[in-house]
Amino acid sequence: MKITALIVDDEQPARDELAFLLKSFSEVEVIGQGKNGVEAVSLVRELNPRLVFLDVQMPGIDGFGVIKRLLEKKAPLPFFVFATAFDQYAVQAFEVNAIDYLLKPVAKARLEKAIMRVRRMLETSDTTSQKLDRLVQMVEQRPVIQKGKLVVRSANRLFLVDSDEVIYASIEDGVISIVTRELEGQSNFRTVEELQANLDPQVFWRVHRSYLVNVNHIKEVVPWFKSSYQLKMEDRKQTEIPVSRAQTRKLRELLNL
Repeated sequence: MKITALIVDDEQPARDELAFLLKSFSEVEVIGQGKNGVEAVSLVRELNPRLVFLDVQMPGIDGFGVIKRLLEKKAPLPFFVFATAFDQYAVQAFEVNAIDYLLKPVAKARLEKAIMRVRRMLETSDTTSQKLDRLVQMVEQRPVIQKGKLVVRSANRLFLVDSDEVIYASIEDGVISIVTRELEGQSNFRTVEELQANLDPQVFWRVHRSYLVNVNHIKEVVPWFKSSYQLKMEDRKQTEIPVSRAQTRKLRELLNL
């Protein structure tokens, strides 16, 4: 019995390495690859694989977000094997309810163990309800970072950043970027609204639909065309961020312009 599989990871080398290792398992057939959570949801619904190797940390929609989306869409659920760069202690936080996990870089012996586990589960014909229950529990037990701290991914590393160090955040193509004086990277929050809900509303201001700024790190207010403004921030590039027409009035009130 062939186990059709999908590989989802935002890093091409990681996808290539896993695909190469899987070639030595005759019962596994890789039928697709995805580079982010949005593609993962689409490919699972389109290809209906029996197994998905899913990266935990991805920009935009992360691995847990993929499961949530599929549950919301009531799509047929495959088995999931997580790939993670977390250390052993962090992995244990969700290991109990995970079908299996692979710690990067993936070792062939560990991969073989994961596939054997999936094969046994397929042979024992887990019911859909059992899989749903297990996945829901896994999502609910996701490790929580204390408020006031943000996880920022940069150069394939995960950094914990104090929220007051954040100068601004932006979103483009569904990916949220975080900028501090020393660091630029990606957040795991899926929307600006989710990020904003985890920050002090007295400090962080949504000046534009694509930008969230820390008011304590505004260096200069720059007049722009048609009586609008841009905010020059205190990051190394002194980024200028547009103030939307809707927020221009609030800016004028705040600064008596």
